[in-house]
Amino acid sequence: MSVAVASFAIFAASQVGTPGPANMALLATGARYGFRRAVPFMLGVAFGKQLIIWPIGFGLMELADRAPFIFSALKYVSAAYIIWLAWKVANLRLNTEQGRETAPGFAAGLIVHPLNPKAWAMIVGGFTAFVAADTPTVEATATIAAVLLACQLLMHPVWTLGGHAIARTLAGTRAEPYLMYTLAGLTVASVMFVLFGGGT
Repeated sequence: MSVAVASFAIFAASQVGTPGPANMALLATGARYGFRRAVPFMLGVAFGKQLIIWPIGFGLMELADRAPFIFSALKYVSAAYIIWLAWKVANLRLNTEQGRETAPGFAAGLIVHPLNPKAWAMIVGGFTAFVAADTPTVEATATIAAVLLACQLLMHPVWTLGGHAIARTLAGTRAEPYLMYTLAGLTVASVMFVLFGGGT
């Protein structure tokens, strides 16, 4: 296939599932207001990523046609940045002491990913590492968008509904660092597989 869907799904799951600005916002919102009141915000976060996937997809696939060497260079730059983010995750510790008096809604969720550098790196990395350079733009973008949305719709409720319980249970315990190391390790492993394991 022109898009390595299975490999990208593993990568996307490791990225969507790891702590980051969006998941920390979901964790805090679910902890502060409960799952039901946090649902509009959660859906806004999920669909907000689509606001950057499509512009990036069309721009990058056009770039791949005109300057393939830049496309290849971006592959390694994006991988390096994602590995740096994984290092940040490994050193991150859970925190549920954030909150706002009024529960944020759908519109507030929509702007989370456009302002989230992890989301930009994840999407650029997805196009440059898992999509063949000759893939039609619409096919590439729709595939990346669908896989990421599916991962978000599966994992964002977990962070929102169960995040508070996870944080309350693991925060400050000996198990917390190992959880962060595991999530970071999965991210690095998926990137290394694509760069050196023959993935597109």
